[in-house]
Amino acid sequence: MENATLKLRGMSCASCARSIEDAISSVPGVNECSVNFGAEQATVDYDPRKTDLQAIQEAVDAAGYSAYPLQEQNLMAGEDDEEKRYRLKESRDLQQKVTVGGIISIVLVIGSLPMMTGLNLPFIPTWLHNPWLQLVLTTPVQFWCGYSFYVNTWKAFKRHAATMDTLIALGTSAAYLYSLFATLFPDFFIAQGLMPDVYYETAAIVITLILLGRLFENRAKGQTSEAIRKLIGLQAKTARLIRNGREIDVPIEEVQIGDVVLVRPGEKIPVDGEVVDGTSTVDEAMVTGESVPVKKQPGDEVIGATINKTGSFKFRATRVGKDTVLAQIVQLVQQAQGSKAPIQRLADQVTGWFVPAVIAIAILTFIIWYNIMGNVTLALITTVGVLIIACPCALGLATPTSVMVGTGKGAENGILIKGAESLEIAHQIQTIVLDKTGTITQGKPTVTDFLTVDGTRNGNEMKLIQLAASLERNSEHPLAEAVVRYAQFLQLPSVDVRDFEAIAGSGVQGIVSNRLVQIGTQRWMEELGIYTQTLQQDKERLEYLGKTAVWLAVDGKIQGLMGIADAIKPTSTQAVRALQKLGLEVVMLTGDNRRTAESIAREVGIKRVLAEVRPDQKAATVQALQAEDKIVAMVGDGINDAPALAQADVGIAIGTGTDVAIAASDITLISGDLQGIVTAIQLSRATIRNIRQNLFFAFIYNVAGIPIAAGILFPIFGWLLNPIIAGAAMAFSSVSVVTNALRLRNFQPKTLA
Repeated sequence: MENATLKLRGMSCASCARSIEDAISSVPGVNECSVNFGAEQATVDYDPRKTDLQAIQEAVDAAGYSAYPLQEQNLMAGEDDEEKRYRLKESRDLQQKVTVGGIISIVLVIGSLPMMTGLNLPFIPTWLHNPWLQLVLTTPVQFWCGYSFYVNTWKAFKRHAATMDTLIALGTSAAYLYSLFATLFPDFFIAQGLMPDVYYETAAIVITLILLGRLFENRAKGQTSEAIRKLIGLQAKTARLIRNGREIDVPIEEVQIGDVVLVRPGEKIPVDGEVVDGTSTVDEAMVTGESVPVKKQPGDEVIGATINKTGSFKFRATRVGKDTVLAQIVQLVQQAQGSKAPIQRLADQVTGWFVPAVIAIAILTFIIWYNIMGNVTLALITTVGVLIIACPCALGLATPTSVMVGTGKGAENGILIKGAESLEIAHQIQTIVLDKTGTITQGKPTVTDFLTVDGTRNGNEMKLIQLAASLERNSEHPLAEAVVRYAQFLQLPSVDVRDFEAIAGSGVQGIVSNRLVQIGTQRWMEELGIYTQTLQQDKERLEYLGKTAVWLAVDGKIQGLMGIADAIKPTSTQAVRALQKLGLEVVMLTGDNRRTAESIAREVGIKRVLAEVRPDQKAATVQALQAEDKIVAMVGDGINDAPALAQADVGIAIGTGTDVAIAASDITLISGDLQGIVTAIQLSRATIRNIRQNLFFAFIYNVAGIPIAAGILFPIFGWLLNPIIAGAAMAFSSVSVVTNALRLRNFQPKTLA
């Protein structure tokens, strides 16, 4: 299967999105299709052996719309020139039509005031009352300003469908044709005892107001993708390369993997890479959300678009173009903004039958009022009102606009949300499982205690550390790295090792300086028949303090005991407390022994501990928590914890931002700060709350508006909804939903701890 994102053109309402979705889904070989009306994009999964993008585009064209694929290589270029020209032309056309329609509508309203008020208004010239003049003025508004409504209605008719444009075309045409008939044949109405009133101003004003609403809607929708533009704007435009001993400035697109780049104080780092010379501090806040500048020295990674603060340094480019962290962030945000949340399914189901239902209600309204009152004018006003006020656009925009703003806001805070479904599920989380190493703790174990049987007499301690570090240098275990770093800190040289052997889950052994050295767990030492009671009390004390106790035996006898601890991150305790205040059960999951795990848990305030869990058991442990009827989130590093992240309802990778982390998780926190989890959940809750508000407004608008337009209040109050008011309400309903979604841009995480 392949995945593609198509940019769509020609959509005017949620029904259009549904039509495109049906058209693409009908193409043989298309597995899944999701059309986002707010983002004007379609995400398509298809089998390249059965179909291709050309066939999919042709299906969209046949449905009356157009589409073109978004190219991955242009990911960091933002909107291409063609798209910018299209948007500029669309905006200019709308502005021209709104201006012309507005001027004509004002003249028509002034001329119609005597008829609307039933008063003799001598200050209004009588020639403005002339229906022939009003016909001449209205015709260009009806057929030039409203041209797109007729075109889209015809396209929908050819595919046996109906859209919002169908309702507008029917409603305004009914008012226009009725007025035209009254203008051409006034005697017919007089013979019926009716005044030959005309409603040209209704057709003109409704079209103008709807176009004005679409102009505002387009501008507001443009603001929902502001996060993407901000992210793209972070990248540097040029890079200073060192080639053949010379410094040259080149466009960022020309940087290749392996190039050596020079960065001076205050400059943006152009691409991702590894420092090879020099030291500095780098402000990574715009990508990771981490406010404190990070020290960089040879061997450290740097991220493109971050800002060098103090010193100059050189780095070797390791990722360029679409492979950089920033490009991956942009791609993930675009993917999330184009996805569809489960909560939107109800709105999609409604829009599927909405327009046909409205047309049926309008016809029924005309028949009922004409039969009851025998008044064609009354029947016409109610029918036009029903057609005009009905608006599925607000329903179609309610969810995607909030998702677009919410995911964009997440990216600004260093939170990458893979899709709308992940964003929605996150607000339902009941239990959050935190992996200990690298999540709650720093992930870099350090030797804190080195105890020997003989104490420090005769320099014995230094000799034992040298033996231990020389042996551990051959191991890749994190605890082994801690021992090696400890010896390097003491400036102890390593010696040769032979017959090295690593015993999984137990320890390592080998011949060092002609002596058998064994380092590992107490269980392994006892299996080897080595007596461990000499330092037993020290071992229990270390474990009570949350440290891992590692035994050192030389020639079959215990000679030392190391206490190795992984320091807790400074913000872990505060974050755990905040998660608990959000009403979440916080669980710590670790492969460490229970005593060490419980010590760490006590320090950060976690009450439930799942210890001594092997990596291959973590997914089953998460599954067991889900069996308790809980929505479970798993937080890990995105690599070792991948099965558990996939098993959880929401997988959250923390502190990496790498390809593996993004692939394994639903949400990726670029910063290693656990506070990012709190922010992600708060953002999810704020977004879902915003979506529910939008859906409520959209549903209540139609539930209340259509009956009122149909004249339900006329028998009680003698009042009918003027189609002009209906048009204004319809036009601004979509704008109100988008405006409400834009309030999410003001989201700020709350401090709970």
